[in-house]
Amino acid sequence: MPEGDTAHRTARRLDEALAGHETARFDIRVPRAATVDLRGQPIHGAVARGKHLLLRIGDSTLHSHLRMDGAWLIYRPGEKWRHPAFKVRAIVGTREREAVGIDLAEVEIVPTREEDELVGYLGPDPLGDDWDAVEAVRRLSADARSIHVSLLDQRNVAGFGNEYAAELLFLRGVLPTTPTPEVDVPALLDLGVRTIRANLERSNRTFTGINRPGQATWVYGRAGRPCRRCGTPIRRGELGADPTRERITFWCPFCQR
Repeated sequence: MPEGDTAHRTARRLDEALAGHETARFDIRVPRAATVDLRGQPIHGAVARGKHLLLRIGDSTLHSHLRMDGAWLIYRPGEKWRHPAFKVRAIVGTREREAVGIDLAEVEIVPTREEDELVGYLGPDPLGDDWDAVEAVRRLSADARSIHVSLLDQRNVAGFGNEYAAELLFLRGVLPTTPTPEVDVPALLDLGVRTIRANLERSNRTFTGINRPGQATWVYGRAGRPCRRCGTPIRRGELGADPTRERITFWCPFCQR
């Protein structure tokens, strides 16, 4: 599942493949941006803010979000794609490389000077150069909702998604339904920062320290299976800021109380 570490790795790949070159192909396959043509413009680079991707070209920025299934893949011009064409939402290419965005969300093009209108609401990003731990603690601590909901709110901290929320709360022994003011927020964020930064440098995300299929998580995706620590069956539920935004939760009823 794409989360902040995925977005930052993607931005790094886009930057390495495209930055410093001129745009030779520009094809946006969403209605509101389909007529924009940035061919001939210099590609300045790509950055991530939380789960958002910003590809800067000329005086414009191509903004996208990976959501649940999105990805940017790098090809050589003319190379056969490993996915069906109907999934493609954007193509940005140079003479040497083409970045193909599949299943992207929130695809839009804005003047670079207006980027803040898209991502300015985000809280501190633990993978950003401007990470502000004090501000992150302040924002999260001020949220009175359950800690699972608060941690997923990108206005508090940018980059943590559902998998991180489930795993970090297990590691801290905290129930997802615990009101945020009752949680040791500095300790939780410290663990989260160390974990997401370690995963940034891994090809496959892990929370257990074991990088093998089916063994990378403690509770996420393991409903009904025995807890790796105590053997109690992992439970599954749903929590959200409102009924339309509920997310699946996973927890151990013995280790998290």
